Amino acid sequence: MPTPETSGLLAEQLLRLTRRLQRAQKRHMEPLGITPAQSRLLRTVAHGDQPLRMADLAQRLEVVPRAVTTLVDALEAHGSVRRIADPSNRRVVRVELTDTGRSTLRALREARRAAAEDILAPLSDQQRDALGALLDTLSGAPDHRC
Repeated sequence: MPTPETSGLLAEQLLRLTRRLQRAQKRHMEPLGITPAQSRLLRTVAHGDQPLRMADLAQRLEVVPRAVTTLVDALEAHGSVRRIADPSNRRVVRVELTDTGRSTLRALREARRAAAEDILAPLSDQQRDALGALLDTLSGAPDHRC
């Protein structure tokens, strides 16, 4: 039976690992000129079936609308997104990915993979599979491994 001390230690280890992974991702993303928050917004825009409203982005990212405005401003200056008018309501602004944004997303995916590899390098393939299965269990995700 797990003790409260064991559970507390595991929680602390997970938090340390998460912070380490975030630092590694930030380090790999820095040359791209994109912050982690901007990266998250780009991924959210990319997963929409149509250009998303600013309010929808705020809701999906669980931030205040002003934060989305700041992120979109920066990504628009970067050339990764553009604001477009909603065809049915001129007062509504939508955000869509540009070709530069799609290229940036590909580079960001590679930066995330490189950061993960930095962290996972000491593990064998078998250990990585075991860790993946454990993380799937903890996150409630279905097992997608073959």
